[in-house]
Amino acid sequence: MPNVILNSAEPRAWGTLNMAKRKSKDEKADRRMKRRFNIEQTLRYRLLYGNRASEAGAGKTLNISSSGVWFTTENALATGLPVELSMSWPARLNGVCAMKLMIYGCVVRSDHDGAALAVERYEFRTQRTAAVPLCEEAGVRLPT
Repeated sequence: MPNVILNSAEPRAWGTLNMAKRKSKDEKADRRMKRRFNIEQTLRYRLLYGNRASEAGAGKTLNISSSGVWFTTENALATGLPVELSMSWPARLNGVCAMKLMIYGCVVRSDHDGAALAVERYEFRTQRTAAVPLCEEAGVRLPT
């Protein structure tokens, strides 16, 4: 390693070049550009072929970001397949209305533990709920 003069109070201070430590082969580098959140939420997934769904299943998210989702599956999914995910969102719109998150993307990795989905687009939708439970939550009694 070459010797380099470092900036210091002494003009003749010698040292070695400070290089960034490289990760060993055993350490896996996290190449994700977006922050992932450990949200465990049940979901339904559908494999899409054109305008129709061919296979459906249930699972749960293990982590999620704006660019990807890692989720459990009932079976290994083929890489490259377009998938629709549907999950209840834990927060409510205006504290009242239940929300559903729809995610559309392609499978980029899959094994017996689950699948990784690259998100192409997502949207929040209001989720249908029964009128009676919401009224009861608000303290309103309906005539029976």
